Amino acid sequence: MRLSLAELRDGLPKGGLFGGGTWRGSPEPLGLSREEAGCMIGLAHPLAKFQQACDNLYRRSAAGSVPGWLAGLLDAGKPDWMVRLQRAPTTAAQFPRVIRPDLMLTESGFALTELDSVPGGIGVTAWLARTYANAGFNVLGGADGILDGFRSLMPDGGSVLVSEESSDYRPEMEWLTAELGPAWNVQAAETYEPDGRALYRFFELFDWQSVPFVRKLATGAAAAEIRISPPFKPHLEDKLWLALLWSPALRNIWRQSLRGNHLKRLHDLVPFGWVLDPTPLPPHAVLPRIQAHSWEEVARFSQKERHLALKISGFHETAWGSRGVFIGHDMPGPEWAALLHSALEQSSTQPWILQEFREARVITHPVFRADGSVEMMRGRVRLCPYFFTDDAAITTFGGCLATIVPADKKKIHGMSDGVLVPCVIA
Repeated sequence: MRLSLAELRDGLPKGGLFGGGTWRGSPEPLGLSREEAGCMIGLAHPLAKFQQACDNLYRRSAAGSVPGWLAGLLDAGKPDWMVRLQRAPTTAAQFPRVIRPDLMLTESGFALTELDSVPGGIGVTAWLARTYANAGFNVLGGADGILDGFRSLMPDGGSVLVSEESSDYRPEMEWLTAELGPAWNVQAAETYEPDGRALYRFFELFDWQSVPFVRKLATGAAAAEIRISPPFKPHLEDKLWLALLWSPALRNIWRQSLRGNHLKRLHDLVPFGWVLDPTPLPPHAVLPRIQAHSWEEVARFSQKERHLALKISGFHETAWGSRGVFIGHDMPGPEWAALLHSALEQSSTQPWILQEFREARVITHPVFRADGSVEMMRGRVRLCPYFFTDDAAITTFGGCLATIVPADKKKIHGMSDGVLVPCVIA
């Protein structure tokens, strides 16, 4: 059972699915073990609960019942009006209804390196799932799992608002909404005027100034007059939470906020992380795990010691994709030190985090050459499962996109020599 390159190319919608971008094809999906697939699919509920716990901690911090530095950190660099609205009591029950973790497939299991609430790839994954399912493969989530999941966000129809900044994703969202039916469509975020329809926000909140009606949308959503997902809660779109999960100062609060098995699963998945803060440590203190007394020591780490990933947290044009991610052992020492110093200088207005780097394991997978023949490629894998929360607040798995890049790449993301496929149980 195999697809041909011609079948893949002929099945693509006119104009493609991703803003002129390309990827390599494969005659078959990525095979996961039954245990791996079960672990991945089982993340739906724990990740939804984690986002709810994050929102609750933020609110408690803003109200003063847990340390106020937490809300202050998460509000850094955000406009006052957006901060006020996300703190409104009426938004307490509003959460992102699409959750997409980035899971690196490592020798010891999964490593969760990002939790995206405004993810791209939904339409691409839906098209791949249907294409491979029609070829006879039993893809995880089924042929229409992504389509059904996205439909559950706006069951009676609605509009997807795509900004110019996110325009690369417009083709896939136009294909997706066309497949859902005439009650769904794509509109330009910059020219949209509220018309009472349910909405899916496909633009990042840092880009709010380019969307004239953004305040009207956010205010209407806070008052439950406009139905829109994901909500206008910039703190939930920060990578900071992946480091705050490990904060010694919040250890007991996390234990109180999450069920023990959920917290354990998150700690197993999420690499240890630190929030970059230039405040000097007391003479007797060290940064946990790396046992450094200061960030200056970290800046002088050897290449062997720099198995670390430096990431801009959010609310910035480089905070999505791989543009704001830097791998310590993949750059010269002076460049690493300069970048770390720059990140520390920005900390009051643009937070950064540092995470332990977990290397994805090397696999082999069949890949098409340009002439349609097949070669075996050594590569590393990122899995992006998509979870959807319906009107009954039930979060379910819709499907998974596997990105396979050449084994010499340190960062795994969409690239012209990468391979995009759905997943099956091997």
